[in-house]
Amino acid sequence: MTVSGTFDAALGSRWAGADFVRQRALKLLDGVVALWIFAGGIVLIEPSPYEVMFLAVLPVAIMAGIGLYRSTFGLLAIMLCFIPFALIAAIQVRFTPVSEALIFTAVTIFLMLTSYFVANYLAESTEKRMRVIMRAYTVIAVILAIIGTLAYLRLMPGADLFLRYDRAKATFKDPNVYAPFLVLPAMFALQRVLLGRGWQSFIAAGVYFVLFVGVFVSFSRGGWGHFAASSLITLVLVFLLEAGARDKVRILLMTLIGAGMLIVALGGLLSVPAVANFFELRASSQNYDTGETGRFGRQGYALELALDNPWGIGPGEFRNLRIIEEPHNVYITVIHVYGWGGGLLYYLMIIATLWKGTVMLLRPSPYRLMAIPVMATFTMVVAESAIIDSDHWRHFFLLIGMIWGLSTAIANERRVSARREQMLI
Repeated sequence: MTVSGTFDAALGSRWAGADFVRQRALKLLDGVVALWIFAGGIVLIEPSPYEVMFLAVLPVAIMAGIGLYRSTFGLLAIMLCFIPFALIAAIQVRFTPVSEALIFTAVTIFLMLTSYFVANYLAESTEKRMRVIMRAYTVIAVILAIIGTLAYLRLMPGADLFLRYDRAKATFKDPNVYAPFLVLPAMFALQRVLLGRGWQSFIAAGVYFVLFVGVFVSFSRGGWGHFAASSLITLVLVFLLEAGARDKVRILLMTLIGAGMLIVALGGLLSVPAVANFFELRASSQNYDTGETGRFGRQGYALELALDNPWGIGPGEFRNLRIIEEPHNVYITVIHVYGWGGGLLYYLMIIATLWKGTVMLLRPSPYRLMAIPVMATFTMVVAESAIIDSDHWRHFFLLIGMIWGLSTAIANERRVSARREQMLI
């Protein structure tokens, strides 16, 4: 492996007990990471429990001597170059308190740091650590999908706490963030359904169905499209890259059966008049999509504003100007929130991640099975970001870190294949 250095080297030169501490920290690290990922499903305030838990993860990782890989330094360089531009933009605010603007910017920088950590965390012991992350993620996603569904159906006490505008949001602020959060574990479940065997495939099918319903009751059009498109991408990539001749026949049959079951389930949901009426409303064009102050009108104004302010206007300023709603396009938002420099670096982070992800899909590797659901989800988050502000989505930065980490693992792996059951999550 190509390692630029490890934290425990410095400890070893100063303290004879460093190996003992490192071993204990290594045993603790995976558990702390699992709790941190689990906390990613609770985002009602900023900083959220996710950020607080990461403050526990970082010192444990340092004591465990986690390696820093040269192949992830590009991600670190982007973050370090981004910081001054983002801070300069934060102090340009006129309506928003500077303290609030700095907190918003600090959260962005912090989330970038989590990407860098995940990249290095997954670069070694990849199979085991990927399971740690995805098991914790799947557990919290299934819990939230169940909560969201029960709340929407008014089958639980305090249902209104988990709804917004009669749409499921669970423990998120917005249904449009809750729905995309459920996609990644659903894609891993779908992949296991397509390639797995035995009872685990049936469990995976159940997980996929629960998450499908959870996304549906969010009534997020972006979430619906994200789930459907990511499922299609996962199906196609598995079919083309990982399936043998027998697998392909099985996948085609299962796809037909699964699609039929989902249609039946959707039909069952739409048989409820209130659900059908709300679905029809959400599926049609919305008033806030059109006109000068609609979604696309706001985006045009935001772009003009961004181009007129190279240093940015800072977080929270846009809604205090001519239009009170955000532009809901992260590619425009980052230019006026973080300035031209910060925006370009944000673009660079996304482009570099897409490039790394594409390269690792084209290279045969035992870890490619893990990469397929991650890339199927990430590419659609990138696409959805054109109609929503995703720059504070915790799972977006987690996906970036996962891609960089898997890319490093694939580059350092000499094997081109491994037993499938060993690599399916």
